[in-house]
Amino acid sequence: MLDDEKIIDLFFERSEQAIRELDLKYGKICYRIAYNILDSRQDAEECVSDAYPGAWNAIPPARPEPLLSYIVKIVRNASLKAYYRREAAKRGGTYTVAMQEIEPCMADWKTVEGKVEARELARIIEGFLDTLTQKERIIFMRRYAYADTYADIAERVGISGKNVSVRLSLIRKRMKQYLMERGLTV
Repeated sequence: MLDDEKIIDLFFERSEQAIRELDLKYGKICYRIAYNILDSRQDAEECVSDAYPGAWNAIPPARPEPLLSYIVKIVRNASLKAYYRREAAKRGGTYTVAMQEIEPCMADWKTVEGKVEARELARIIEGFLDTLTQKERIIFMRRYAYADTYADIAERVGISGKNVSVRLSLIRKRMKQYLMERGLTV
């Protein structure tokens, strides 16, 4: 398996091998993220397949580092677009549940836009994440960035699903307080 730098070099050479190597190295991770959001094997496969031309068109000129984060972001965005398109009138699914959990901790986006630029909000949330232990950060990110189930997170970090639920609840409360202390309306 090639390292990220060599895969990126293949993109710069415009070699189709770049896509094959990217899929070989990160395809399973990308599929899992898409599946966690879409809860459909076929839709997840389609989103991952659609993400590769996005990487092809962006590299070059971009030289992403780390490559995993870059391709995951492309897959996640494609999956979210597909999700919202498909689920516009429906409620349900792992991703919807995860977002419903965190909504009360987040300020109204229209209000936030009036007070704080999106980058400033991202900086504040990154600051909050820095206050968490490594295990708490993993739990939080696996749930809200990767839309993992409680059971998947529990298996990954070696605790019970109930413990994951409790920890996420406590993290959300702390996040809400953190945002309020920084003047964000929650």
